[in-house]
Amino acid sequence: MNTGSNKHGEAAVAADRADRSGTDETVDERERALGSRAPEFIKARRALHLSWQVGVFIVGLAVVGAGIVMLPLPGPGWVVIFGGMAIWATEFVWAQLVLRWTKRKVTEAAQRALDPKVRRRNIILTSVGLVIVAVLAGIYLYKFGLVMPWKIKDQ
Repeated sequence: MNTGSNKHGEAAVAADRADRSGTDETVDERERALGSRAPEFIKARRALHLSWQVGVFIVGLAVVGAGIVMLPLPGPGWVVIFGGMAIWATEFVWAQLVLRWTKRKVTEAAQRALDPKVRRRNIILTSVGLVIVAVLAGIYLYKFGLVMPWKIKDQ
């Protein structure tokens, strides 16, 4: 497994681009180790480490698969999918990078949503939508009345 380092038991280190904002943080605080988080005694034995990685991949795949099944069915599909990605991220660099990118995008979206102008626009659009739905429901009730689609008396 290529961890990005030529030395045994050492993981590559990359700075998160979202943290490069020019603050007073030191380089050590901004850098996080990429690669396997398996215990040292597992990383020391190649066959055991490979078995560990296969196990982590299978467990992560099962969790991601369950999340995909939950997308059209009732359940927290996206939460479960990201949980599976987090399981993969304990062992695989590509999953760690995907999670970093996702966290950065979610944080940016949350900051945009908290902007007062955006919040005001969202409140206005929601209010207009609710008024339209209420008017349509009123027109329907005026025209057809409150009629249930089934007939209980006939049964």
